[in-house]
Amino acid sequence: MKFFPMFLRMIERDVVIIGGGETAAQKARLMLKTEARIVLVAPELEPELAALVAEGRAVQHAGEITDDLFANAALVFVCTEDDARDSELYHVVRAAGALVNVVDRPDLCEANTPSLVDRDPLVVAIGTEGAAPVLARQIKTRLEEMLEPRLGDLVALGGRLRDHVAEEVPRAKRRAFWRWVYAETPRRLFAKGAEREAAKVIKAAIAEGGAPESGTKGGQGAITLLPVGSLEPDLMTLRAVQRLQEADLVICAEAEFAPMLELARRDAERVIVGQSYGTEDWLLSDQRKVITAKCEAGGRVVWLVSRRDAERAALGLPEDIERVPAVRV
Repeated sequence: MKFFPMFLRMIERDVVIIGGGETAAQKARLMLKTEARIVLVAPELEPELAALVAEGRAVQHAGEITDDLFANAALVFVCTEDDARDSELYHVVRAAGALVNVVDRPDLCEANTPSLVDRDPLVVAIGTEGAAPVLARQIKTRLEEMLEPRLGDLVALGGRLRDHVAEEVPRAKRRAFWRWVYAETPRRLFAKGAEREAAKVIKAAIAEGGAPESGTKGGQGAITLLPVGSLEPDLMTLRAVQRLQEADLVICAEAEFAPMLELARRDAERVIVGQSYGTEDWLLSDQRKVITAKCEAGGRVVWLVSRRDAERAALGLPEDIERVPAVRV
């Protein structure tokens, strides 16, 4: 590992961008996501950067470049679009003791900017040390699909309530409480836009001293039916992946669906119907009995069935089961 992944504190720090062209503008757009003060070092700025200065969202330094410029810098980008000048400035910044990134010059970078999945304050960074940027973007796309857009708001709420939880929830129950917040009812409510209801549920649980009991007799179970029309895991819908990651039991009505279990929760029970698994004689009715029993015991069940059998599979199940398309069409 040539680069160690680390998150830098940006509040009350400077990000210095040396350059006034389009490349500098690209870095400024990225840094606007942070709480750093953006310092643009160039005698002239392209229109977008000039507008940032006029709006007070960045400051311009048009004078001499000295060590003082980097005294409070968390990170320095060098992008003058002049290779010789960039190389010269790299040594100046290094001598000043600041972290430097010379854009498009991996050999002159002490820090790299990764691909980001931004659900502020939840941020996922993906880096390949410059070896495979296309792969990094592919992984970013996959994670963007997996992490619902409102997830950051839930994380922010959890952060605001952390001290309150420490006061009201016994230490032995806190891990289970946060697991419930980020994997069960509150997260599902946030995902569908019911933020107020989610906050109310979380605060009620805090007042009760911990997460509601789940997975036990008398708990509230859930059944999700996933009709499968394609065997391409990369085409799975976001909601289908979420349900697999929440499930206590996953049943594959056909053995060919087994690769989709790679996206399920690691500690979930798994039943695959097929000769190689000793379940070749299981009918849909047999699977239905197991599913119903698990649900009545408070478990969350996902049933992967062929699209052609979906209606038949649902017969006899509760009317409020959730039907989620397994793959995008």
